[in-house]
Amino acid sequence: MLSDIGFILGTTLMYATPLIYAALGAAISENSGVVNLGLEGMMYMGAFIGATVGYYLGNPWIAFLAAGAVGALVACLHGIACISFNADHVVSGIAINFFSIGFALFLCRIFFDGATMSLSLNFDQKMPRPFNGAFEPNSFGDLVFNQYATVYLAFILVLIVWYLLYKTRIGLRIRSVGEHPKAADTLGINVSRVRYLAVILSGVFAGFGGAAMSIAIVSRFSPTLISGHGFIAIAAMIFGKWKPQGAMLACLLFGSAKGFEIFLGASGLEIDLGIFKIGMSSQILAMLPYAVTLVVLVGFVGKAVAPSAVGLQYEKEA
Repeated sequence: MLSDIGFILGTTLMYATPLIYAALGAAISENSGVVNLGLEGMMYMGAFIGATVGYYLGNPWIAFLAAGAVGALVACLHGIACISFNADHVVSGIAINFFSIGFALFLCRIFFDGATMSLSLNFDQKMPRPFNGAFEPNSFGDLVFNQYATVYLAFILVLIVWYLLYKTRIGLRIRSVGEHPKAADTLGINVSRVRYLAVILSGVFAGFGGAAMSIAIVSRFSPTLISGHGFIAIAAMIFGKWKPQGAMLACLLFGSAKGFEIFLGASGLEIDLGIFKIGMSSQILAMLPYAVTLVVLVGFVGKAVAPSAVGLQYEKEA
């Protein structure tokens, strides 16, 4: 029983991690007033670059940083469209997703001889586990705490982003341009510059989230690797009321749905009706994280209050 609980908790932490990275990026971007629906595509590019750099260079940390860098580059496109040219944030985000997915697959065919997935990473090319060997194998502590370094880094970044947004001058500026950009402008704050910074940071975090999938949880990039994680991260950010700590807790909730999915699938869940038994299909179990997302959005979105100027264009008066 204890090992089952440990397995669920460990799986929850592992699968919540990519969501935490992307949700932090969403929180920073939307607190500045820019909706970033392109997180899915940025995660996709981050996953591909992370797996590719990790395979060719063999260093997971360089691969992780490269994934964040490519996420920032893609985010720049979103910033140019929404901030410089006042494009609709939603339309730009969807375009970013289509572009990123197609471009990643195109590059994958170039680097991996026409294949749409990368070659698998060796064990030493994946992210390290800081506490590997610290606990007895398959014990409760081993199942829960023997995680990849990306897991612990994600929780550290939650504290850093919280401090950035609520305890620093730049955080105050990010929130001010998201609430009332005109008032911030009159106080001498460069609204465009602050929003560019926030959007680029959101791309960096999304790239980290994609790499956390491809060089930690899974050993390769594949076309179905991200599978809506960017949108789930946005839902988590909304559920968490645009706060990094709230987004983290929501990501843990969604991660627990994935943990239960894997646990129930591995244990072969059956419903005993007396006369006959009904097996739970893998397809139904795979729906669990997305079903939780829908329930949360339907039940809580109306109660969450977004920054006042989120999604609105701002043009500096001459």
